[in-house]
Amino acid sequence: MSAQGWPAQYGGVMLQGFYWDGFEDSQWIVLEQQSDHLAGTFDLVWLPQSGNCGGTSMGYDDLYWFENYNSSFGNEEELRSLITTFKQKGIKTIADVVINHRKELSNWVVFPRETYNGVTYEMKSTDVVSNDDGGKTKTWASQNGYTLSSNTDSGEGWDGMRDLDHKSENVQTIVKAYLDFLKNDLGYAGFRYDMVKGYSASFTGMYNTASAPEFSVGECWDGTETIRRWIDGTKVNGTIQSAAFDFQFRYTVRNAANNGTWTKLSAQNDNNWPLVSSNYENGAYRRYAVTFVENHDTEKRPNAAQDPLKKDTLAANAYLLAMPGTPCVFLTHWLAYPTEIKTMVAARKFAGIHNESTYSGLYSASAYYSATIKSNNENRLLVAVGNIATVDTKVKASDWTKVLSGYHYAYYLPSSLNTAYVDLPSSTYTGEQKALLTAVTATAGAQLVYTTDGENPTASSTKVASGTTITIPVGTTTLKVGLLINGQVSGIVSRTLVVKKKQEQQDVVIPSFCTINDGEICAFFEAPVSWGSQINVWAWMNGGDGSNYVGTGWPGVRATLLGTADNGNRVFKWTSTKTTAPDNIIFNNGSSQTADLPFTNGGYYTKDGQKGVVTGIVTPQTSNLKPQISTIYDLQGRRVSQPKAGVYIINNKKVVIR
Repeated sequence: MSAQGWPAQYGGVMLQGFYWDGFEDSQWIVLEQQSDHLAGTFDLVWLPQSGNCGGTSMGYDDLYWFENYNSSFGNEEELRSLITTFKQKGIKTIADVVINHRKELSNWVVFPRETYNGVTYEMKSTDVVSNDDGGKTKTWASQNGYTLSSNTDSGEGWDGMRDLDHKSENVQTIVKAYLDFLKNDLGYAGFRYDMVKGYSASFTGMYNTASAPEFSVGECWDGTETIRRWIDGTKVNGTIQSAAFDFQFRYTVRNAANNGTWTKLSAQNDNNWPLVSSNYENGAYRRYAVTFVENHDTEKRPNAAQDPLKKDTLAANAYLLAMPGTPCVFLTHWLAYPTEIKTMVAARKFAGIHNESTYSGLYSASAYYSATIKSNNENRLLVAVGNIATVDTKVKASDWTKVLSGYHYAYYLPSSLNTAYVDLPSSTYTGEQKALLTAVTATAGAQLVYTTDGENPTASSTKVASGTTITIPVGTTTLKVGLLINGQVSGIVSRTLVVKKKQEQQDVVIPSFCTINDGEICAFFEAPVSWGSQINVWAWMNGGDGSNYVGTGWPGVRATLLGTADNGNRVFKWTSTKTTAPDNIIFNNGSSQTADLPFTNGGYYTKDGQKGVVTGIVTPQTSNLKPQISTIYDLQGRRVSQPKAGVYIINNKKVVIR
C-alpha cells in the first residue's frame, strides 16, 4: 500500500507538542497527563524527535534510531505509554523524522551500530555525501583513512553534522527500517520530515511508499513555488506522497497581526500566495497544506534572526482555525489559551471545515478582515478578526449568528442552521467554567431550553434567551440545549463537560529522607523531571570565585540523588567539603540552572528558589538546660515558646532537652 500524502477532506487539527527548549512542558509524562484536556480538540500531536542524541537536545542532532530512546523528554517506556494513551483518547502522534543529517558517535564518520528485529544496522563513511560540510569532511576523511560516497548532496548542504547520501542503498535500507520501527513498533501514525530541502523530494516519496504513514508533512521552508515543486517531487506513480507546511500562510498572518493591518490577509506575501489560497493554483494544493502561525523556529527566541508573532495571538489562531488546510497549533499558544482554542476548534468541527474547504473574503478594511468558509459549496462559517464591532454592524442577522468572540476575533454560523449552540465543547476543564448558549436562527425572539441531567430538554425545561451564559460547576455535567420556536424544541446539542477543581498552589513538602548530620554544611534541591538524573552545584562566598569554593570549574560538583518526592521530582543533596558555609549557590544540570540563590544551611530549594529548611538531624545533641532562644520547633515543625523535656529542633539541630 502506498501513502497518499495527506487524507482528502480531512477535518482534524494538529498540535505541535513542543517549543524550543521547552523540555519541562514536553516531557512524555507531562503530555500524557494532559491527554484528557487534549482529546476531542486535537486529532494529531506532533512530538519532538524522540531518540537519544547524546545529551540535552531538542532532537535535531539525532544519534540513535533504534536502540536508545532515553531522550531529553523521557525514556522509552514513558514514550510508549504516551503514544498508547493518546491512541485510546483518539489522538494520533506524528514523529519528528530527521534524516537529512546524522550526528556522529566518536569521530566525523562513525555512527551507532544498532540491532532491530534481529538485523544490525550501521551507517558507514561511504554513506556521507562527498561534498559534506563544504568539502571539510572529505579532507578530514582522506587524512584519516576513510572514504566518503562518490555522490554529491541531492539537496542543499548543511554544516555541523554529516549529510547523508540518500542514493546509498545502505542509507535507504536503514531509513526504511527506522520508519518501520517508528510506525509499527513505537506506534506513530505519521511523520514530520525535518529539513526536506536537504535531499531530493523523490526520497520522501520512496520512504513513504515503503512505510505507508497515515500522515506525512515536510518542512520545506521557502516560497510557495518551491514548496509546490517539493510536494510534486514526492510523487510515486503520479500520486503525491506528502503534505508540506504552508509557510506563506504563516507569514501573511504574522504580517497582518504585527502591523494591525488586517487587509494583509487578503494579499500575497512577497509574491507568494499561501497554499490554501484560491488565488494559488486554484487551490489545488489546499489538501496538502499544513497551516500554522508559529513554531519552534519562528517563535521569539534570543536569536535576533527570529521573526515572531508579537501580538493578537488569539486573533491569529482564530483565523488559522477557520481556514482550509490542516491547522497546527503551537504549544505555547495552547498553554496560554486552552479554553479559547478549544472553542475555536469546536466551532470549526461543528461547521464541518476541512482541508479542502474554500473561502472568500467578505468585509475588509485596514482595521478588520472577514471571510466566509464553505464546505460542499455551502457557507458554513464566517470568521472576523480586528475591529469586530464594525464587522457586527455589517453582518446580517438573517444570514449569520455570532457564536464565539474574544479579543479581536469572532466566529459566526449560518442562521439557517436553526440549532442551539454551546461554545464549550465536550472536554475536560480545570476550574469553574462559563458556557455561552446561542440560538442559531433567523427567527426573532427564539428561546433556548436546557437540562443538566442528560435528559433531552422539552418546552417545559429551563428557558433562557439567546446569548445567556450559565455556570458549569466542578464535576461532570451533561448539558443538553435545544432551540425553542413556537413551543417546539429542535436543534438539540449535547455537551459532556468534566470540570476539575483548580488546584491551589501547594507548599513544597520536604521528603522525610532529607536529613542532616551534626555539623554538616549542606543543601537540598528538588529538580524538575526534565532536568534529568545529574545535578551540579556551584557555590561561592561573596567576593570569591565558585571554582575556589567547590574546587572545580563550571558546572561545579555533582550532588547526590536521595530519592523521589511525592510529586515525582528527584531530590538531591549537596554537602560542602569546607568548614565555612558559602554565601551563594546555584543548582544546574549543565544547560538549565537556577538563579543565584542565597545559601542557607540545610536549605531546601527548587528551581524557583528556597522553599524551606530541612530539620531532620540524624544525630541529636543533649542539653540539661532550656536554652534562652526563641527559634525552637517541635518535630512537627511547630514553633514552641516554652519547651518541656523532649526532643526539639534548635538552629537546624535536633536537641534533647531535659
